[in-house]
Amino acid sequence: MKEIGHFINGKEVKGTSGRTAEIFNPATGEVQATVALASKSELDRAVTLAEEAQFKWASTNPQRRARVLMKFIELLHANMDKLAETLSSEHGKTIPDAKGDVIRGLEVAEFCLGAPHLLKGDFTDSAGPGIDMYSMRQPIGVAAGITPFNFPAMIPMWKFCPAIAAGNAFILKPSERDPSVPMMLAKLMIEAGLPEGILQVVNGDKESVDAILDNPTIGALGFVGSTPIAEYIYSRGCSNGKRVQCFGGAKNHMIIMPDADLEQAADALVGAGYGAAGERCMAISVAVPVGQETADRLIEKLIPRVEALKIGPFTGGDDVDLGPVVTKAAQQRILGLVDQGVNDGAKLKVDGRGFQMQGYENGFFVGACLFDNVTPDMEIYKQEIFGPVLSTVRTNSYEEALNLAMSNEYGNGTSIFTRDGDAARDFANRINIGMVGINVPIPVPLAYHTFGGWKKSAFGDLNQHGPDSFRFYTRTKTITSRWPTGIKDGANFSIPTME
Repeated sequence: MKEIGHFINGKEVKGTSGRTAEIFNPATGEVQATVALASKSELDRAVTLAEEAQFKWASTNPQRRARVLMKFIELLHANMDKLAETLSSEHGKTIPDAKGDVIRGLEVAEFCLGAPHLLKGDFTDSAGPGIDMYSMRQPIGVAAGITPFNFPAMIPMWKFCPAIAAGNAFILKPSERDPSVPMMLAKLMIEAGLPEGILQVVNGDKESVDAILDNPTIGALGFVGSTPIAEYIYSRGCSNGKRVQCFGGAKNHMIIMPDADLEQAADALVGAGYGAAGERCMAISVAVPVGQETADRLIEKLIPRVEALKIGPFTGGDDVDLGPVVTKAAQQRILGLVDQGVNDGAKLKVDGRGFQMQGYENGFFVGACLFDNVTPDMEIYKQEIFGPVLSTVRTNSYEEALNLAMSNEYGNGTSIFTRDGDAARDFANRINIGMVGINVPIPVPLAYHTFGGWKKSAFGDLNQHGPDSFRFYTRTKTITSRWPTGIKDGANFSIPTME
């Protein structure tokens, strides 16, 4: 059986802790590999080696650092099929979706080619009599990222590409559920010319996470996962003096106005709600039609679309719409929430609980489920289900729909479908959510903008990728300089001013 270790100082090494975790094929339920779980001493050694390598890397000019990413992008394209197949085999998502996972990470690497420009400081000539003032951006030193199972290519690249382009060394702790692709990415970075020690991959569980949080050398830390863990990491990391950004859970609403194109809205809901089996932090999990007639017509259009979804393993070809969820525990949790929704009085219009696929009876499949008449007090509304379950909450007015989304504790993403420009503009201005779509179901910004939610979906001042990423992984130093002119002014005991 395949054994996955860690990637330290430019090569894969075996774990020494004696602890491992199983990696499953979600389609069959079979164990296909084991992954080493690092001890604190293994993590600390990786950090020490990263710190030793970082000084020389930071001294390399930004243009040459960007050239490594340029070669890395070429290698990503050349290895796309292998990366996608490996990703799908451990996560369960379809091959086209896995390629999208890689490509959205690749786009951030492309943005980071602009590092020479993004790292420029400011200069003021003659800020005072004979005084010049300028600033420079310098790397933090060693940064770290703790990334989730649902995007094992994209989110690691969102983290390490800007950190490394900015001159840092980086410690990546990916999900232990699907670690193979992060290991492959590290090997491709070395092949692209990255010096040994600059990108370390340390696989592990909570012991590794706590070691990262407590290691004094790590100066900056990024996390993506559930809100309770995001709060824990943010609190402990900040208390240890680190710069921390954490992105947590979501409950994304799509408001469907009476004037919306319901064919377009229904297609958008099916793609955004059921793609990747709902295992996306930007999945639309709540449909909010405005008006009973709008709701009736929308449900009528959704039912046949949801019933027609093709579920299967990633090997099933391009016509598979969604695959299994990642683990047996995830499958059982999702099915339990669907049961609870029925018991609480929601109307299950499409019931996917009994789905089984011939030849894959032990796989972690969940059939697509569609609820109507969900109310905000129900657990299926309050919890992030993270599965192929779409809930419909009926509202009687635009204001009621807007307030529903605004009062939710999460603020990751939201959308409105309408032909009314005034309604769309009002929605975009008033909604207290970080990423907004107007007739766009999954409003994930492109790499040159920033990704980040509000409220309990995000902790920290700066977002992922875009210009914010270079701000996060660097510190600003400001220099005030004056060169001797031969004039003797004598001692001045007042605070300096520009008067």
